[in-house]
Amino acid sequence: MAKIIASVCCSHVPAIGAAIDLGKTQEPYWTRVFSGFEKSKKILEELKPDVCIVVFNDHATAFSMDIVPTFALGCAAEYAPADEGWGPRPVPVVKGHPDLSAHIAKSVILDEFDLTVVNKMEVDHGLTVPLNLMFGSPKEWPCPVIPLAVNVVLFPPPTGKRCFNLGKAIRKAVESYPEDLRVVIMGTGGMSHQISGPRAGLINSDFDKAFLDSLAGDASHAVNLKHIEFMREAGAEGIEMVMWLVARGAMNEKVVEKYRFYTVPASNTAVGHIILENAA
Repeated sequence: MAKIIASVCCSHVPAIGAAIDLGKTQEPYWTRVFSGFEKSKKILEELKPDVCIVVFNDHATAFSMDIVPTFALGCAAEYAPADEGWGPRPVPVVKGHPDLSAHIAKSVILDEFDLTVVNKMEVDHGLTVPLNLMFGSPKEWPCPVIPLAVNVVLFPPPTGKRCFNLGKAIRKAVESYPEDLRVVIMGTGGMSHQISGPRAGLINSDFDKAFLDSLAGDASHAVNLKHIEFMREAGAEGIEMVMWLVARGAMNEKVVEKYRFYTVPASNTAVGHIILENAA
């Protein structure tokens, strides 16, 4: 059967993608950010995933305010990089895994999660930046990718608990797939940041680190955080951290922390990252 072998969570700051695309990764401002992901690339190389499920949020490229699904699962054969206003990023087309996607959709919907099935979608920096951070800048991504878009833009977003339980349902779906596949699930976005208003530039390292601690140990603290707590403590865009809970929910109750990295700032955000494997 297929198996989720690791959970990988990281920020998807658009400026990180711009630094990669413009060859600025070795500039003094960016050196610490990118050096923090060198170990991650080695870990992913050792894990050798056959498929990655990437939980991300769309930034008004695949979806507009006209239609905003709470959870949207990509079931296409491929996903082109989106034009976010300055042309598509110069990254490979993302190849999908339609068979596994369809299997997950069926299993999760029958588990009473009302996914939107998406057969055509372009993907933006929310998905491609984490792929760069984990796999570098190859000519082709090393494995197929299944995108799972979560609404964290239009109120109300799903709760952290709902996202965590979706992760459990995804794990059940993956483990009932008959092919022997090694699957990594990635939660993206966050950490604390606010991009507009009087609190623009807000970063709360204490909150971020407590959230990381919860993911690595007793997840109940992170799972039970309310929307207002995310927004008050981590800024309006800090709500993106509920997507990390999908990835955490897909793991065992007890996990082993393989690696953690945290730094501020990158653009006007905190950059957080953690890799978890199931405890024996």
